[in-house]
Amino acid sequence: MDNTVSIADVERKLSFILRGASEGRSYVVVSNGRPMARIVPADAHDLFPRSRAALLSRLKQQPVVAVGNWTRDDTYDD
Repeated sequence: MDNTVSIADVERKLSFILRGASEGRSYVVVSNGRPMARIVPADAHDLFPRSRAALLSRLKQQPVVAVGNWTRDDTYDD
C-alpha cells in the first residue's frame, strides 16, 4: 500500500522518504489532494529496461521518413 505525502512533506523529508523507498515502501505525492507523482523503490518495477525495449520496438515498426537535408538555421523561423 502506498503512503500519501504532500509536496511540502517531500521537500522537508526527502531523505526520510528515499530511505523508506529503499526499504520497499512506496509513496504517492499529492498537491491539493490530487495525486501528482509516485515514488517507488527503484528495483520494484525496474521500468527503464522495459520502457527502453518498448520504445525501440515501436521505433522499429515505424517507417523511416525522408526529411531531406537541412541545417540548424533552417529550424528557426525568421
